[in-house]
Amino acid sequence: MSVAEKVDFLIVGAGVAGLRAAVELAEYGQVLVVTKEALGESNTHYAQGGIAVAMSGEEDVSLHLDDTMNAGDGLVYRDAAEALVVEGPLRVEELIRWGAQFDREGGELMRTREGAHSLPRILHANGDATGAEISRSLLAHARQHPRITFADWTMVTELIVRDGRVIAADIFSRESVGGHRLRRVSARAVLLASGGAGQVYSDTTNPAVATGDGIAIAAQAGAELADMEFYQFHPTALSLPGVPRFLISEALRGEGAWLRNHRGERFMERYHPQLELAPRDVVARAITREGMGTVPGESFPVYLDMRHVQGLDLHQRFPGISRFLAEHGLDLHRDLIPVRPAAHYLMGGVRTDLSGRTSLTGLYAAGEVACTGVHGANRLASNSLLEGLVFGARAAQAILTDSLELESVEAVNIEAMDTRLTPPDANSIKAAILKLRSAMWQYAGLLRDEETLRAGIAAHEEIAAQLRDIAKPGQGSRSLFEAHALASVAQSILLSALARTESRGAHFRNDYPWRDDVNFQKHSIFSKSGQIAFEAW
Repeated sequence: MSVAEKVDFLIVGAGVAGLRAAVELAEYGQVLVVTKEALGESNTHYAQGGIAVAMSGEEDVSLHLDDTMNAGDGLVYRDAAEALVVEGPLRVEELIRWGAQFDREGGELMRTREGAHSLPRILHANGDATGAEISRSLLAHARQHPRITFADWTMVTELIVRDGRVIAADIFSRESVGGHRLRRVSARAVLLASGGAGQVYSDTTNPAVATGDGIAIAAQAGAELADMEFYQFHPTALSLPGVPRFLISEALRGEGAWLRNHRGERFMERYHPQLELAPRDVVARAITREGMGTVPGESFPVYLDMRHVQGLDLHQRFPGISRFLAEHGLDLHRDLIPVRPAAHYLMGGVRTDLSGRTSLTGLYAAGEVACTGVHGANRLASNSLLEGLVFGARAAQAILTDSLELESVEAVNIEAMDTRLTPPDANSIKAAILKLRSAMWQYAGLLRDEETLRAGIAAHEEIAAQLRDIAKPGQGSRSLFEAHALASVAQSILLSALARTESRGAHFRNDYPWRDDVNFQKHSIFSKSGQIAFEAW
């Protein structure tokens, strides 16, 4: 019997959480980092807004904790939030030592303010390219380590579980000579750091790689998911016909941008005392409502307005956004910018403790793929990059603690698998994905109710059946694996949203428009069987 190839630590994803963990783990063993496209292509890379970190002392840390708790609408797990804000400054200082270049004024780090933050504490890099700079610096640092190996254009399709422990993973890769290969790799520990699932919605700011693969394979293996109903919709994505939903950073509102409806009215005073700097879920629903007509199907544009902002070179402050807008004939100084919400960030994910441990031994998760409860029902702006740094490091430390205890255990020989697959019909897969994404936007978007959610569940069941019929034995492709992942994520969102009969944070039910702390100040737990339970953490 041939034996599967082995590594000490397998990391799925090369964003901020995966790279930070890899650096830590490489001191103690061989690390394989699997990434679905070219290195650097991740949600981390596209993060514009910045990284929130309290670097001005204990009062700033305390206020950052308060802001995080308040934004999460009663569902933030306080211990997780404390870990985030207390350890955050240490992790950012570490990142700066490793070469990250954040924007400065007069030699000091420049700090800006975003929605629901009580103080300016957001660090930026190159104006609106913070994620790209963090990704660059972490990747450069990781590449210097001889025990870190990268496999790009590669995805994990299944976790291998034996006696309740994850011991290996099946890896699907594109071969240099053409075709695709499915092989098995065993590891002392597997860390999911594969990001979110924005592609489950037709309107999203996420890149094409964000298909929820890590969440899906964890659920398939039997790991618990948590809080899947809480999907954050970024309020301001560019809304032009035929143009992708390009993110217009919240930092623009932090610099004084206003929101106006089609009548030219500044409307946020009707929705929240913090106006344009209200929590994201409030702003996103306000924009949605202001754009709705009185006749079914009627809609109106909503605009971001910076024409009144003086004393700031917006092109210099937001170079990437300015360049993209210029390609479409728009200018921040001169024009109203049409915007609408788009799926942006998943507060839920694979349930973990504060050190990345999942409900399956040997499987860990960190970053957007994970749910520690740190974001509650609504993520505070710019906490996500910090989350990746803090909990990526924490997961690595837990892996080392747990796996060192297993060193005396005789390694299990896992039978190798090395299979070439031919692709199924690509058009059928594409059609199923488009149908699923459209259904999720229509039935499980910003405004939900029992009728729409049940319609979404029915649509999901039909699409899932279509996907099961597409592939024949010996067939497989990246798009097919992604389609199955999206269907799995969609199911968990729909069932969790149906079970939570209240409105809280990013989850709003038209038929239950109030917050119900008596019954639902708890986290939803989704199991492989499709059952939903609620637990207080």
